[in-house]
Amino acid sequence: MLLAVSALQHRVGDVLSGHSSLVQCNDFCSCLGVLQFRRFQEVTLMRLQGIAGNYNISYNIDTRFQHLAKQYSGMVSALNESHTALQGDLDHLKIWMKKLQKKTRKLDLKISSLEESVSKQSQQRTGEKQQQEAISSLHASSSSLQKELVNLQEASQSQATKLGALEHLLQSTAHKEALSPQHLPATQLLNQAPQGKQLEAEGSQTQSLKKLHTKHRQRKKLTPQPTEWFFLVFCNVGSMLLFPNVSTENFATLTPGFKASLYELSLCSWVSTPSSYLGTILSYAMEENDNKLVLHGRNARVHGSIHFVIGDPAFRELPVGQLLDSRWHHLCIIWSSVQGQYWFYVNRRLVSMGSKFQKGYVIPPGGSLILGQEQDVVGGGFDPSEAFVGHLAGLAIWNRALSPGEVSGIATGKGLPHGVILTLADISLHGGVQKVNCTCLEHCL
Repeated sequence: MLLAVSALQHRVGDVLSGHSSLVQCNDFCSCLGVLQFRRFQEVTLMRLQGIAGNYNISYNIDTRFQHLAKQYSGMVSALNESHTALQGDLDHLKIWMKKLQKKTRKLDLKISSLEESVSKQSQQRTGEKQQQEAISSLHASSSSLQKELVNLQEASQSQATKLGALEHLLQSTAHKEALSPQHLPATQLLNQAPQGKQLEAEGSQTQSLKKLHTKHRQRKKLTPQPTEWFFLVFCNVGSMLLFPNVSTENFATLTPGFKASLYELSLCSWVSTPSSYLGTILSYAMEENDNKLVLHGRNARVHGSIHFVIGDPAFRELPVGQLLDSRWHHLCIIWSSVQGQYWFYVNRRLVSMGSKFQKGYVIPPGGSLILGQEQDVVGGGFDPSEAFVGHLAGLAIWNRALSPGEVSGIATGKGLPHGVILTLADISLHGGVQKVNCTCLEHCL
């Protein structure tokens, strides 16, 4: 439009200049017409210049608005990118905070175990001091008894001297007259009195020895004799895993893991461990939470229990002290999200139960399922103090809650109930873990 106005201005100027050269101002009227035409020309040019200026202003405003719109779009894009990056950083920070809290808990447990060991050492030292004091008191008592014996020996010697002098006196008067019958009993009584006391002392010592022997024989009878574990005759086990020692390299992976969400769960297995604690049997981890399902044990202050974890940080403590005797034991852990109920069986007996434990919770599929180690990250982050050492046999997992009768049937070797979703047939071994195929428990070792 600006070019068109400029061209129109030039065209009008050319026309006016052409007419001015042709028109001759012959009279006053003609000159007045020419002047009016030129005035019209000037007004027209001024109007055209104003229009051109207004167009330039509006054009500049539109350009400025477009530039501002581009700047705003760029700022919005940069703000969205910053928000996305900040959200990612916050997510990473949350994950690291969870890991830090978990490591802090582990450090607290280690510190507690160290404090317990220090207290045990101090108690042992106190006991040693008490024993030394008792030994010192015994030595003092023995020395006092020896002194009393010396005194008794001296008294007996003095009495013997007196008796000898009396006998000599009696013998000196014997040749003058016959021995009076009244003197002999007195002499015999004097001579026999120490012998009676000695016999009495020997009799009391003999009775004490007899009592000690009798107590020793009774204690031997009361000592419990080892009996053969009756579970060793049960069969339908299938296979066994051996975790030979404490190492983060020893673990087994159940593949492909859970294929569907779990609203109920049952896990049963034969367990035998030579350790003084029960390590981690099972760990199920995902990216957002590495403790979706864990049977977590560790070498800590309390050795007679493990943590049953569903969706960290919720857990329940289960007693496992009777499992720490290097013998075979059968355990079953059952959980239902309907009322948050759980049951813990050992050797067919219900030893722990409860409710309102993760009521309505769902265990999602797609995670990493590992035996023998506790995962701090998916598929790794193992701690040797949490490793399992021993044997696992006939392990199986159901997606439903088993009944008490079904638990008893498994423990007595009647086979596995229906609905099994994972067994040791779905296993991948790592490190020094060994798999042994055995029908009965007595053939597994």
